[in-house]
Amino acid sequence: MPHIVLDVSRLLACGSKAAPSGIDRVEMAYARHWADAPEGSCTFVAQAMLGDYVALPFRAVLGLIASLTEAWAQGDPTGAQARRARRLAVALRWRVMAGMGQRELARRLRQPGPKTFLLVSHRALERERPIQAMREAGCSFVPLIHDLIPATHPEYARPGQSERHLRRIRTTAALSDAIVVNSAHTEAALHPHLRARGTPPEVLVAPLGIDPLPAPTMALPAEPFFVVLGTIEPRKNHLLLLHLWRDLAAQMGGKVPHLVIVGRRGWENENVIDILERCDALRGVVREVGQVPDREVWELLRGARALLFPSFAEGYGLPLAESLALGVPAICSDLPALREVGGAVPDYLDPLDGLAWRKAILDYAATDSAARRAQLGRLSGWTAPRWETHFEMVDDMLARLAHQPFRATVRAPVLGRLRGLVRSGGAAT
Repeated sequence: MPHIVLDVSRLLACGSKAAPSGIDRVEMAYARHWADAPEGSCTFVAQAMLGDYVALPFRAVLGLIASLTEAWAQGDPTGAQARRARRLAVALRWRVMAGMGQRELARRLRQPGPKTFLLVSHRALERERPIQAMREAGCSFVPLIHDLIPATHPEYARPGQSERHLRRIRTTAALSDAIVVNSAHTEAALHPHLRARGTPPEVLVAPLGIDPLPAPTMALPAEPFFVVLGTIEPRKNHLLLLHLWRDLAAQMGGKVPHLVIVGRRGWENENVIDILERCDALRGVVREVGQVPDREVWELLRGARALLFPSFAEGYGLPLAESLALGVPAICSDLPALREVGGAVPDYLDPLDGLAWRKAILDYAATDSAARRAQLGRLSGWTAPRWETHFEMVDDMLARLAHQPFRATVRAPVLGRLRGLVRSGGAAT
C-alpha cells in the first residue's frame, strides 16, 4: 500500500456542528479508516490560506475524530466532547493558518516509496496549483467525486457554483491518477469530462457506507407521520410536499397525517420558507425541526410511515440507505442514483407527479396499507451498504495504483512552495 496523505480540511471546520452533512460523514469515514492504520502509514493534512498543504499532528487529529464522533452521537453541543472537539478544531486551524507543518510534510514526502494524496470532500478541488505541487512532490492524486449536480443542473445551484464545480471537474480530469465515485450514475456524468485525456484514469464505483445504527430509545408521536430529510433547497422539491399537505389539511382536517421536515435551511428557498412560516393551514400538521443530531433523525425515521424523497437530482442518496437500514419504507423520486441505493425496494415516483405522491402518501398513512406491507416484504432482501466494503474496494485500487509507474505530469510551470520545501529539505516550521 502507498503512504496515504489525506486532506481533512473539512473536518477542521466541523468543530461547532451539531450534526454532520453528507460530505462531512464521508471525510470522517476516511479519517477513521486511516486513523486505524499504523501511525506512519498516513499523514493527515489541511490546506493553509495560501493554498499549500501542511501536515497535522497525527494524535491531535485522532483526538478530533474521537471527539467529533462522540459529540455527533450525543447530539449535545454543550457537552464535554463537543467542547473538546471545538478546542481541538480551533487549535488545528491556528496551526494551519500559521503554516506550521510544512517542514514535516516535506520530510515525509521525501521518504522512499509510493504515496497517494486523497481529497474526498470537493474542498478546494478547483485549486489546481496546490494539487499539482503535491504531484510534483511525488504523490499520485485520487479525488472522490460525489456528484456533478451543480454542473448538470445549474438551476438548482447557488450563483457561481456551476462554474466553480466545472473547475473542480477540470482539475480532476487533468491531474487525477485514479478517481473514486459513489455511484454508476456519477461515473456516467463524469465520463465525458475525461475524454480529453489520452489514457483516462481508472474510475472506481464504490458505494458509500452507513454507520451502525443504535437501538431505539425515544418515544415517538402517536399520529401517523412522514419524514423528509435533507437541506431545504430547490432540488429537494419540498414545495411538492408542502402544497400537497396544504390540500390534504384542507380536505381531511384533524385526520391528516403529519409531516416532519429534517434539515437545515439552505439557499434559493424563499417560497418554501414563506409557506413554512406563514401558512396557517399547516400549523400543527407540518413540523420543521432543522438540523438535529443523528440519534434524533434515526428515531424519527423509525416511527415514520415512510421516508419521502422527492428530489429532482441526486448523486447518491444516503438518507434512503439509512431509512432502509432502519427497516423504514421509502417513497422516492425515480432517479438512477436512488435506484442504485434502493434497488427494487422503494416505491419510485416522478417528482412532478403530485397526484401519484398524494395517492401513495394516503395509502402509506393507513394502518392496513397494502403498498407499505409489500415494500416491507421486499425490504427483507435488501442489504445495507457497508463502509468496510467501500474501503476494501478503495484499498485494492490504491494498491494497484502503487504498482504503476508514476509521472508527475506538469501542465504548466508550477512554483509551489511545497515543491521548494521538498527539494531543499524545508525552511519553515
